[in-house]
Amino acid sequence: MPHFAESTSASQDGMAVRAKPSDAAQQEDEARKRHTLVKNRRLRYLEQHPEYFEEQDLELADPLLYDRLIRRFQTTDEREREGRERGYTGSLEADLVRSEAKLEALQHPDPNSLIVYRRAADGSITGVEQDEDERARTKEEGVERWRDFIAQRFVRGGDDDFDYKAVDDNDDYDDRDEQARNDLEAYLKEEDAHFVGDGKPVGETGVQDF
Repeated sequence: MPHFAESTSASQDGMAVRAKPSDAAQQEDEARKRHTLVKNRRLRYLEQHPEYFEEQDLELADPLLYDRLIRRFQTTDEREREGRERGYTGSLEADLVRSEAKLEALQHPDPNSLIVYRRAADGSITGVEQDEDERARTKEEGVERWRDFIAQRFVRGGDDDFDYKAVDDNDDYDDRDEQARNDLEAYLKEEDAHFVGDGKPVGETGVQDF
């Protein structure tokens, strides 16, 4: 009995041909390829533009997380310098958003949150990790975790102020070596789709080559 690879069907002359995928399957495949392409381009953009992680307003993406991973390790001089770089208005906005976020976390605690917020004796609101292992131990670890959070947010399209189209539709952010490998794999798969009998390769004439 002739053997055919998966995703193939038998033709009248005994050759195996690739089964034609449905429109829905084709659309799903194209959507998956587009998603991977966009994700890789966004990651490539971050690699080429590390200054993105230094933008001051990124704190507003998650003021509580920034407070735990970055601000708690800053010295007084570092906080003052950050304030000068932001300016009065920017610093006031960051302080206000952070305070409101802490108050919200205190009044409406999230049972799934790793951090619990309590009011201290001096009236300030402080947070502490429920799991001690989740706590950043050093400034370097805090920065690494914060950058990872920002990178994931960027890749999934969470920065509403960023022009993603300028990256998503720009092939300058493609990995040329990876693209070449993908093209070669696609070509080899296409070649492997044509065979007869026990699956041995055939030439264009349909006659088995020796």
